[in-house]
Amino acid sequence: MQMPWIDVLVLVVYFGAMAAMGPLFMRRGGTTEGYFLGGRSFSGWLVGFSMFATSISSITFLAYPGDAYKTAYLRMIPNLALPLVVLMASHLFLPFFRRGQITSAYEYLEGRYGPNVRLYAACTFIFGQVMRISMILFLVSQLVEQVTGLEPWKSVLIGGAITSFYTVLGGITAVIWTDFIQAVVLWFGGVICLLVIAVRLGGPFEGIAEFINSAFSGISEIVRVGAEHSKFAFADPDEEGVLRPVGWGLSLVDKTVLMMFLIGMGNWITEYSGNQNVIQRYCASKSPRDARIAMWVCAWFSVPTWALFMFIGTALFVFYQQFQSPDALAMLTGEGGAKPESILPFFVIREMPIGITGLVIAAVLSAAMSSISSSINGVCAVSIVDVYRRRLVTDRDDKHYVITAKLIGVAQGVFMIVGALLLTYMDAMTLQDTGTQLAALMAGGLAGLYMLGFFTTRCNGRAAFTGIACTVAFSAWMALIRVGAVNWPGFLVQIDTYYVGLLGNILMFVVGYIAGLYIFPRPEPVPTNFSLWNQDGTPLD
Repeated sequence: MQMPWIDVLVLVVYFGAMAAMGPLFMRRGGTTEGYFLGGRSFSGWLVGFSMFATSISSITFLAYPGDAYKTAYLRMIPNLALPLVVLMASHLFLPFFRRGQITSAYEYLEGRYGPNVRLYAACTFIFGQVMRISMILFLVSQLVEQVTGLEPWKSVLIGGAITSFYTVLGGITAVIWTDFIQAVVLWFGGVICLLVIAVRLGGPFEGIAEFINSAFSGISEIVRVGAEHSKFAFADPDEEGVLRPVGWGLSLVDKTVLMMFLIGMGNWITEYSGNQNVIQRYCASKSPRDARIAMWVCAWFSVPTWALFMFIGTALFVFYQQFQSPDALAMLTGEGGAKPESILPFFVIREMPIGITGLVIAAVLSAAMSSISSSINGVCAVSIVDVYRRRLVTDRDDKHYVITAKLIGVAQGVFMIVGALLLTYMDAMTLQDTGTQLAALMAGGLAGLYMLGFFTTRCNGRAAFTGIACTVAFSAWMALIRVGAVNWPGFLVQIDTYYVGLLGNILMFVVGYIAGLYIFPRPEPVPTNFSLWNQDGTPLD
């Protein structure tokens, strides 16, 4: 499909503006402090929008509507735990990362457990981020493919090259400022999509007043039809594709509302205690107060945005109930390999007015670029600070480490493209479902490891590695069960994959605590300010 020239112009202007950010901020990244932290000078509101843009990736823009279009709102539940975790993290976790001049989230782990635990956590982060941005790039390629008609591998290659450029060149300063711009573009694109759907459902109009009435009428229709089809329920499809409400109680076999909320708690605790993309922004903020402001800005913008894009998926379901389309039906049923994540690009290309299509596509690309850029810069920081400079090459000048960081960023772009190509040919219910399962399998017990450090004084490095070994073995075995390589013991086979990450964190905490208490008792006290129980009131800065 050939895009109208005005939509092409919108995209060219957008990409030109984003690409210019790399050279614009390149001078500020001449040192590792500048490249990774921007001189620790950013205001809370700006960092908060950067965190928001990073959390609202193209997984939100495409996978959330695709999931709500095909299923219901079950996978929205984990996101509702974010404000509660931010409340906890802003008061309990933040002080551990604001004391001293740290760059990496995993420097804390070395002070608490020793260098080998730090290395484990750093490697877990690097691997997980490469998987995550591969998924994001895959979603972008879906849109590029539909817009241009390119084969999937070409779409992935183009998307990967474009989204990697300014990040490697401009460092964290370019990332944060482009994140802010992209957050605005993303919201604008999402609201436009919903308005167009609502107005099409509400009927023709003339003038502003009739436009508003048409939009409200369309939204009422979305709510009515969506409710009739249980699209707003906490439900999941059964084997026949019929939506069935889930339970509310504790279960390791079935998805329930409470368990999905606990999954969210575990995921967000991991994010706000041990994810470099988040901790790096704690450290880049100019004060602890600014860091707290950033966390709350992220939470109060992220949760409504996730809800907006879930609602867009429901709106698309209602739209194609009224305006039948065989291709849209195939995305709903999965016939012919059609993926539900393609439903929003499908709508944008066929239904959006000329000129608006380019803006919406720019919004999708904004969502992807903000997340990919943050992850690339975060992986570069961890690779240099925790691995390369800490353990491999320890005595070179700062310029050497900046150049190496940029080369690592280029290499990460290559791995991202390969991962996206693999996902292009994967068969899954929805990509949001796949992403939730991958997050569970690759969690690595990091949240449990940090909670053990924050809330206890018992565990040392050997006890921590005992917990890590058990957690990795458990996650690996559950992965083998997931792919059908093993089918025993029976009680593990019955556990839903969604719960593997939550159980891994609990296992990490319990085994590490017991090992620290009985097997490897700590001979020396925990260093000051590495546990909630031995803080001395040292100023955070």
